[in-house]
Amino acid sequence: MPPLTYVPLGERPFRRFPQLLLGLALYGFSLSAMVRSSLGVNPWSVLYEGLERHTPLSFGMISALLGVLVLLLWIPLKQKPTLGTFANILVVGSSSDLGLWLIPADLGAVERVGLLLGCVVLNGLSIAVYVGARFGPGPRDGLMTGMSAVTKRSIGLVRTLIELTVLAVGWTLGGSVGVGTVAYALLVGPVTQFFLPWFAYRRDSGREAAAPGPAAA
Repeated sequence: MPPLTYVPLGERPFRRFPQLLLGLALYGFSLSAMVRSSLGVNPWSVLYEGLERHTPLSFGMISALLGVLVLLLWIPLKQKPTLGTFANILVVGSSSDLGLWLIPADLGAVERVGLLLGCVVLNGLSIAVYVGARFGPGPRDGLMTGMSAVTKRSIGLVRTLIELTVLAVGWTLGGSVGVGTVAYALLVGPVTQFFLPWFAYRRDSGREAAAPGPAAA
């Protein structure tokens, strides 16, 4: 599989930019599908749900606003946002709210289980699609890579600590934690890894060697 480092917008934009937007839209939709399954959501969505209970803001608006707040934490970490960073904030929040509007809330048990399994697969697929476009990391992923660089700790450890913190705060505020949360944690990584080779943008070897940049994650 090719590297997933940042590739400038000017390189094949009509091939890569639609892929970025499609992946982000599917990602936001998959988050809303997990909410509608009522079987538990991923850690960040637990936080969104918890905040939604205490504010007049929608799930998608909270996702976008937290993306902006997290982006401010990039400043001391010396991270630089890219087009993919801002697109992540705008598209994921909007598509999440659209999904919550389209998917009915009163589903049966069998439908909810099917929805959960389907949206975990869709989530992993969507990550592979937008990461594969190589426009740089979203706000939360940039926070992870930046903290890893500053603390000299592994990305795995830093991501785990961030997600546990977010999960704890969201659960305290009333966000839903359930079998879907566990399923997401166990399955989304392997699903993403499976689909990434299909969607990762490939450059020629000369360009690849000459253009280091922020990793997409």
